[in-house]
Amino acid sequence: MPWVTEPLALYLHWPFCAAKCPYCDFNSHVRERIDKPRFRAALRQELAGEAARANAAGRRPLASIFFGGGTPSLMEPETAAALIADARALFDAPDALEVTLEANPTSVEAAKLRDFRAAGVNRISLGVQALDEAALRFLGRKHDAAQALAALEAGRAIFPRLSFDLIYARPGQPEAAWRAELRQALALAADHLSLYQLTIEPGTRFATEYARGAFTLPDADEAARLYWATVEEAGRFGLAPYEVSNYAKAGAESRHNLVYWRYGDYLGIGAGAHQRLMVEGRLLAARRHRAPEEWLARVERDGHARTEEEALSPRDRAREALLMGLRLAEGIDPARLAARSGMTLAEAVDPAMLAACLDENYLEWTEAGRLRATDEGRMRLDAMLPVLLR
Repeated sequence: MPWVTEPLALYLHWPFCAAKCPYCDFNSHVRERIDKPRFRAALRQELAGEAARANAAGRRPLASIFFGGGTPSLMEPETAAALIADARALFDAPDALEVTLEANPTSVEAAKLRDFRAAGVNRISLGVQALDEAALRFLGRKHDAAQALAALEAGRAIFPRLSFDLIYARPGQPEAAWRAELRQALALAADHLSLYQLTIEPGTRFATEYARGAFTLPDADEAARLYWATVEEAGRFGLAPYEVSNYAKAGAESRHNLVYWRYGDYLGIGAGAHQRLMVEGRLLAARRHRAPEEWLARVERDGHARTEEEALSPRDRAREALLMGLRLAEGIDPARLAARSGMTLAEAVDPAMLAACLDENYLEWTEAGRLRATDEGRMRLDAMLPVLLR
């Protein structure tokens, strides 16, 4: 069973935030009081149970740990330390295991960075989102630009690896201002950068405000100009777009996210977390209860809070692998696609649409025999994939 020897990724979800950002549709919740010891114990309990399932056919190697949320930097560093120790004990983990924690640049959270480093975190991902004061207020962020810059400097001093997020294509955002903002951030700290175009997600406060005309977003042409400005400015600092929204210097790519995009196994622990795990030749897709208190009660009662679990069909597996893999600059390895999904590439895609995408230079074959999206194609993935996949 080849997947038993392939490293899996571990995602640990802390569902709590100090406030709900108006653009966010993640599973995050604001609570006045949190029983942190109980949540720590439940996370450890659910992790132990899922590790037993993952290791049923042989002890699995571990590729990475990622603390996401929510705002995991609001948890106690002791919680991170306990979970990291558990993961190292449950799986075969290299000494240089990538351990990432998402954090916001508020002064309260920045003060805990050294404690998280001592707990075993060696990669920090800072939710900067903007370095413009008006934009930070619009995005509902709790920090100001000075705090963001201070957190970037502190993060670089404390952690061997650092990433941060920015949001672009904001209302009325001029290209020149975006370039200046990018340069300021890149000059400070970056070997990895996640850049997201602002989108309106259903159920968010922004969805309500956008629907009533409270603000407008750049049109497609303006957004494209900002995207190409992003590629150009990141390139000046040696960062290449290895995935649609992620840029890195060579060797600084997120090992954790590469497991997702290469369609490997991953465990998702915590409220609302998803996972993909190969068990006895079947790829099981699972998700957990979203409400933190109900998740907690179910874990304490049953040892887990899985609410859904299904074995994905070969077609579903091929579809997911293509949806993820074509986001990567390296593209799709047809042999891996077939081995992972049970379907060949020719069976998974519409041959006429594939030929058309190749003719239009939206897709290309590499010398190594991989199918990948071109720069133009990666800008059109959302429109291209539904017609390409059978």
